[in-house]
Amino acid sequence: MVLPKIKKNSDGSRHRMKVSDFDDVSKEILGTAACIFRCLIVSQAPFPENIAVKMQLAKAAWHEACQIKGINVKLTPSGVKMLLTRTSQVHGELKMKMCSLTASFFGFQLSNSNDVIRQNRDLAESLKDSSVFAFKDWKSKKGIYKTELLQLGINIMWFANRHDEGVIHHKYFNPMPVEVIALVLTTIECCINEWLQGLKEDIKFTSATYGTVYHGHFCSLQRFNERTAPYKLLDKIRVNLHDVARCI
Repeated sequence: MVLPKIKKNSDGSRHRMKVSDFDDVSKEILGTAACIFRCLIVSQAPFPENIAVKMQLAKAAWHEACQIKGINVKLTPSGVKMLLTRTSQVHGELKMKMCSLTASFFGFQLSNSNDVIRQNRDLAESLKDSSVFAFKDWKSKKGIYKTELLQLGINIMWFANRHDEGVIHHKYFNPMPVEVIALVLTTIECCINEWLQGLKEDIKFTSATYGTVYHGHFCSLQRFNERTAPYKLLDKIRVNLHDVARCI
């Protein structure tokens, strides 16, 4: 087993860890492990219940990265810390990408006009009612979990190009995990919430603020799957979300 070498300050003291602080071999493993960890988080535990869950996924990601690179490098506490930061990173990245998509998809407008502010507020409230934003046709409530926005979000986050995580590590997204679907729906809801006052405001997308919301969407998807089990509707949706994303 190779022990990673970590750079220190000139006086020998430690400082805040960055990827550049690791030696070349460890840096290469860390880069691959970070991508895998991001995939594991969104596909297995988007809002981990505790640190033990994140630690388990970090170790799994590091182990797989070592196998891919063909070298066994020990995972150090510093490496674990670097990997765990990817949880909030992936949340922030998804939220940022979904905000503009959600606004343009539903027609929210940036304006100080009282009429526009009222329209934004009414639209946000309508979309939030019974989570109709998850429908393909949210006005008539038809096509549950078939909204094009769900596909657009998955495409831009994980399948934007052939070097993206969903393509390189496609095994984590084929078929699309229920966890990923619930996560994107939760992000969409967060983006809609930012318009509830009529003027866009920034809302933090964290476990503390949206862990419960995610759990609600995940449970709703499970109930939908149980009620439509004979038709395997959710299975078909999951396969289609992946296949369409891979065809881009």
